[in-house]
Amino acid sequence: MPLRSINALPIGSLVPALLAALVLTCVNLYAEAQTGNEESGTETLPSDVDFRWGLKLPMRDGVKLGATRYRPAASGQDPLPTIVTITPYISDRYHPDALYFARHGFNFLVVDTRGRGNSEGDFKPLGLEDGLDGHDVVQWIAAQPWSDGKVMMRGGSYGGYNQWATARYFPSNLTTIVPIASPYHGVDFPMNDNVPYPYSIRWLTLTAGVTPQGRIFGDNAFWNRKFRAYHEAGIAFAELDDFVGHPNPSFDEWVAHPHSDDYWAARVPDADALNRMDLPILTITGYYDGDQPGAMEYYREHMKHGSPSGKAQHFLLLGPWDHSGTRIPRQTFGGLTFGDSMMFDAFGLDRDWYNWTLGKGERPAFIKDRVTWFVAGADQWKSAASLEAVSNDEQVLYLTSAGATADSLFESGQLAGQPAKSVDIDQYRYDPLDTRKAQLDPPDAYITDQTEVVQTQGDGLIYHSEPFSAPTEISGYVELELWLEMSVPDTDINATLYEITRDGQSIALAGQTLRTRYRNSRSKPVLMTPGQVEKLSFNRFYWFSRQVAEGSRLRLFIRPANGVAQMRHYNGAGPVASQTAEDAQTAQIRVHIGPDTPSRLTLPLVR
Repeated sequence: MPLRSINALPIGSLVPALLAALVLTCVNLYAEAQTGNEESGTETLPSDVDFRWGLKLPMRDGVKLGATRYRPAASGQDPLPTIVTITPYISDRYHPDALYFARHGFNFLVVDTRGRGNSEGDFKPLGLEDGLDGHDVVQWIAAQPWSDGKVMMRGGSYGGYNQWATARYFPSNLTTIVPIASPYHGVDFPMNDNVPYPYSIRWLTLTAGVTPQGRIFGDNAFWNRKFRAYHEAGIAFAELDDFVGHPNPSFDEWVAHPHSDDYWAARVPDADALNRMDLPILTITGYYDGDQPGAMEYYREHMKHGSPSGKAQHFLLLGPWDHSGTRIPRQTFGGLTFGDSMMFDAFGLDRDWYNWTLGKGERPAFIKDRVTWFVAGADQWKSAASLEAVSNDEQVLYLTSAGATADSLFESGQLAGQPAKSVDIDQYRYDPLDTRKAQLDPPDAYITDQTEVVQTQGDGLIYHSEPFSAPTEISGYVELELWLEMSVPDTDINATLYEITRDGQSIALAGQTLRTRYRNSRSKPVLMTPGQVEKLSFNRFYWFSRQVAEGSRLRLFIRPANGVAQMRHYNGAGPVASQTAEDAQTAQIRVHIGPDTPSRLTLPLVR
């Protein structure tokens, strides 16, 4: 949600990097706000846009929100369609976006979220007021003489969530929404699959008060030092806000709701609201976007509960982007360069989308069907009628050891085409008091970095497939099933899938962190029974698409979620946010392999 980016911390799993993420994104966005964002198409041009600063928009409870309106200077007083962004990041940050769309014939209104910038009231992050305010903003715009009554929404991260929060209240003049990298609260922010992360207090510091705390937020050295100190101090996660110097009621409130419940459900559209939504929607997210789980949760829930008409108007765009790249695609990041075909005019796509929904043009040619995705490695855009239609085959690879310990890079197990014929057990040891890896240097090339994989000896499991005999497209959600036995009642486990090319390069594809007490449900924790073997499904990997090259292998890396980007779990049975070093238990994690316990990885293929 929050503007995260990946300048991250040591990772052995992709997920911690994506959750440590979005920091540089936010820092860079504030820098752009000072210098102008030439990438958005707003480099030096004639002064052809007028603006009106200091508008006051009345909400139903009497609070007034501050806003700035932009419009083409040549339009005079003619009523125009309006694009609106509602943001806690202060309206000035969207000046370049506003100039672009005003130059293309739209009013553009940037509204400070309640309690931020020039808006009255108190900012309550993820508060129930967001959606009600959004409704009132849309209806206020429609009643203005400079508006033609057609109101569209735009924004990424919190600005994407704000669109869903607004749409659930059905303002009559809302024409379309374009939610980009939208967090789904309780799913990917401020916790990912019920695993909170320290970044949340950093973001709450950024949005504290009425003005940006950009310099404090952007001080990577400070935050890395504080999070490492928390990682090593053995204190409870619930004390993190005090520990970093920012006691915060929102942080305390979130910690008090450790899994999906009515508190989180109240912040997202329910099944009835999704069924009633009947307007064009363009959802955009990326394979390395820390808020991909949220964006995809909105999409899948709408596909599950929406009406036929509503679902037919919902389009999905997926690309190999990080959080900021969902708005302005970058060809090189994280240590990897993607093909030239991936690049496109993202602002132009949004402009054409708005015109199409207004009946002023054809649907953007780039969007050929309801799901559009980029096949990394093949450098190709593709489309399908549904997410389920993306892949048309699958391949199952079974975890086997064949005498290897599988606990180091040079004695790894195998991902084989057939299940093991004999019974075997692969195991690793997780001591939550061992914090040595917290001191590893943060990798900038987080997609290609192999530091932790190389250094794994006894605290993780590694498996490799045979080389692919031909280029093979893997597109969709992979699923990992592990027959698992633990010596503790609960722990956090990272699983990450990589492509290892013929020349040894590692490319992170997707990952998941699983808190084992939530293995069956996000809302009903059930502790593991130590010593009992149970099948666990890792079925919430990030969605991705890549053509694995001929001669490449796949690598599966399973290890404890013990990085500084993640909440400390001391393997106890009590509430994890309250556990301290005094509760620490060393975990023996045993993966069972054999005819009756076929631990396996399922790949979605496109033939």
